[in-house]
Amino acid sequence: MTGPIGAGLPDRPAVELARLLHAGELSARELLDACLERIAATNPSKNAIVTLDAEGATAAAAAADERFAQRHGPDRTDGVLHGLPVVHKDTHVTGGMRTTWGSPLMADHVPDGDELAVARIAAAGAVRLGKSNVPEWAAGSHTTNPVFGPTHNAHRQGLSAGGSSGGAAVALACGMVPLAEGSDMGGSLRNPAAFAGVVGFRPTPGRVPSHPSLLPYQTLAVQGPLGRTVADVALLLSVLAGPDPRAPLSLGDPGSAFAPPLDADLRGLRVAWAPDLGGRIPVDPRVAAVVDAARPVWEGAGAFVEDACPDLDAADDVFSTLRAWQFLEAFGPMTEQQPEQVKETVRWNVEVGRRLTVDDLSRAFQRHGALHETVVEFFDRYDVLVCPTVQVLPFDVELEYPAEVAGVPQPDYLGWMRSCTLISAAGAPAISVPAGYTDDGLPVGLQIVGPPRADRRVLEIASAYETAAG
Repeated sequence: MTGPIGAGLPDRPAVELARLLHAGELSARELLDACLERIAATNPSKNAIVTLDAEGATAAAAAADERFAQRHGPDRTDGVLHGLPVVHKDTHVTGGMRTTWGSPLMADHVPDGDELAVARIAAAGAVRLGKSNVPEWAAGSHTTNPVFGPTHNAHRQGLSAGGSSGGAAVALACGMVPLAEGSDMGGSLRNPAAFAGVVGFRPTPGRVPSHPSLLPYQTLAVQGPLGRTVADVALLLSVLAGPDPRAPLSLGDPGSAFAPPLDADLRGLRVAWAPDLGGRIPVDPRVAAVVDAARPVWEGAGAFVEDACPDLDAADDVFSTLRAWQFLEAFGPMTEQQPEQVKETVRWNVEVGRRLTVDDLSRAFQRHGALHETVVEFFDRYDVLVCPTVQVLPFDVELEYPAEVAGVPQPDYLGWMRSCTLISAAGAPAISVPAGYTDDGLPVGLQIVGPPRADRRVLEIASAYETAAG
């Protein structure tokens, strides 16, 4: 397509593309062709999309256009995501399409059917384009694995894309697709969004139900949306969210409750400003400078900003203990049977899980409950908590993880991610939005956290900040 609609098509917000598709001003095939052209030009160097089904996507886009043409008048009902190309995280099960988890053990695995999130996106009319790269077994916030290799940062070749939804974030930032989905235990939606300069939203546990699930009552790992704008994220959340009887913790609000438009402003908002989460985390000075520069945006838009942070002292114990338990359940058998085929950090986390006692788990679950009450009480006084998304800038792609932050040695491969893991343990919805760039052009993310279950409100506030920041 040429002219004003076709210009820069792959870089346009998903909500704008959706409007054009639903109005018949843009066809699904035209949009897909623009995305495939961008993928051909960009993906060979970035390695963001590791399984590409151009033929299947072309057939799906053509079918979407045909269905659209056959329905006329005000009663026409097209899916919310009609004609929008998407990529699925390579840890999310896609029927008939390879799902590897970045592991040599699963390199040729092709599932029979879709998991729930994938099925909901398909039912909403999206065009499945392929799979995005992940760390091996999604462990750690740096996207590289022995099956496909590393994904490079969207803004600078040779630097990390973050993770574990790193391929998804880079595909978005480079205009390969308008929407992508991912998951987040310790920052896997937020961290790569910050490194790519896009938006990643970790919903309240239960907001996006997961099925099938090995541990359906766990609350650390969630699934959620990524997009180039907050409204794009809300659009995808409106499809992913909503109850499912097979997911015991799923929340009852319908997905439509989160759909754009997002109307809000920052006037009178009570903002708790926590640039180092109450002295609990070291932060690279270059990251801190960009975060500090964001504070006047809130104040200039009429928000009341003060230094404050909830008591997160229990969060490290809660996160590390429950994560180790989940790793033992998920990966224990394979590390026993084929340890040489599993990366060292996964084996380490499984071993930590093996050493846990009943008393350890009892303590972690009790502290988790107390932490939830603390966070709920904190948000009686504040509307949002604002802090850095990531403590460091994108690092060398050959480095497995940063061993120190701002000169402070980190105890393990999770240490540099605590700006996210502490929030994960708190069970609160959190979104990473672009805060700005360093002097040498690297993106920094700002994390906006709200009360548990206040997902819509967090999206509205994030959208208002996005507008205020320009």
